[in-house]
Amino acid sequence: MAGMDLIRAMKCSGGVASRQSLMGRGITDGQIRQALRDGIVSNVQRGIFQLPEADPLFLQAHALKGVLTCVSAAPYYQLWCLHGHAELHLSCRNGLPRPSAVTHRKLLLPPNRIQPIAALADVLLDALHCLPRFEALAMVQCAVGRGDINKAFLRGHLAGNRNGGARAVLDLVGRRADSLLEPIARVLFREAGFWTECYVRIDGVGEVDFLLEGYLVVEIDGGTHFEPRSIKKDRRRDNMAVVGGYLVLRYFYDDVVHHPQRMTAEVAAVLQRGRGWRP
Repeated sequence: MAGMDLIRAMKCSGGVASRQSLMGRGITDGQIRQALRDGIVSNVQRGIFQLPEADPLFLQAHALKGVLTCVSAAPYYQLWCLHGHAELHLSCRNGLPRPSAVTHRKLLLPPNRIQPIAALADVLLDALHCLPRFEALAMVQCAVGRGDINKAFLRGHLAGNRNGGARAVLDLVGRRADSLLEPIARVLFREAGFWTECYVRIDGVGEVDFLLEGYLVVEIDGGTHFEPRSIKKDRRRDNMAVVGGYLVLRYFYDDVVHHPQRMTAEVAAVLQRGRGWRP
């Protein structure tokens, strides 16, 4: 039973934990020594133990005496990410840089008590300072839209001229987004000068992602839209929108993320030809 308690504690820690952390959860030094003798855990460095299935990012964080933050912590909070990142993003207690990691500022809030992950607010603040604006926008929009944090709290920690860029990204966060692509598309459309309404309900069609200039419906399709049932539903919605006097365009991840200028140019061309035409 004692061994099971240690394994359970280790699994809660992502398969890697310090002696101090384990003993703080009631695991005795004797249990740790017995688990080492039995080969249940291994000693990766002084005072740090791991299970065979230990989370590799947690191992790196422990080895560098830091906690995961920014985009490296995003998966653990189930935050939207536009791209994968090979670099490890850490906040370290002494604030010194680590050659093998992107090192962030010291934490404002206590990190996770069991796993080496920064608090959500620190993760988002680091993202706002570190990542390209659309990558940071996706992460912050996800958390704000779910109600995990509010913009006012983040803004309260972004005073001063040096935080102007981070505040500018925070200003782009809306109250709602149903996918990681929608807040990016919204910004692209508005910055292109299109009159953009979000989540408009149209009789006979339902709610659409965007209505531009009052008559062009733009839908942003994620992975679920490629299922056969969804494809049929989307095509019928498009038909009903056209019958109702609207134009319809659909775009995908590749369009929004990799070819935004082409997407906005196509939208502009359609709007130019349809100028003055209304349902």
